Amino acid sequence: MSNEKHIKDLKEIRSLMEQSTRFLSLSGLSGVMAGVYSLIGVYFVLNFSPEPLDLEFADNLLHDSFYFIVAIAVMLFATVTGVFLTVRSAKKNDQSLFTKSAFRMLAYIGFPLLVGGIFCMAMYMHGYTLLIAPAMLIFYGLGLINGSKYTLNDVRTLGIVFVSLGTVSLFFLNHGIYFWALGFGVLHIVYGLAMWLRYEKK
Repeated sequence: MSNEKHIKDLKEIRSLMEQSTRFLSLSGLSGVMAGVYSLIGVYFVLNFSPEPLDLEFADNLLHDSFYFIVAIAVMLFATVTGVFLTVRSAKKNDQSLFTKSAFRMLAYIGFPLLVGGIFCMAMYMHGYTLLIAPAMLIFYGLGLINGSKYTLNDVRTLGIVFVSLGTVSLFFLNHGIYFWALGFGVLHIVYGLAMWLRYEKK
């Protein structure tokens, strides 16, 4: 009986330590919805483009404002939904959003994303548009790996998969949009469902 009490106490102490150093209220459902929005965006690009999509020339993806509008819409929907679901998850777990671990997680994820965004803009300006999709996957994965030390360990695994997928897509540049859909769409959905089932479903 005494040993069981000690084990329980140790588990509680470990839990408190994790909560003080990591932000553990990321919502798995936000990942699912981000994936759904991404796939919807790809569907619109492939089926409702003002001009036929030519996979041999990625300039067609970027020279028309239609693609920028779709990309911005996907990002806004994913961000708003992610914030809403994360706030709900944090309240459910009695965890504040304004903690050092939360800010550190955002900073560590955000820095590679910022650098990656600048890198993609530079490639667009210089005409290397075929490399943008792989670069987005790689820098996003690096951001997840970098920020995983302040949140769930599973985020590191997702980041490694993103980096690997982006690296592979470097050798299939004419199919970048499909790799983009596989990463930001399918991977997000699979990861989000796994996290929801593991941590959130009661």
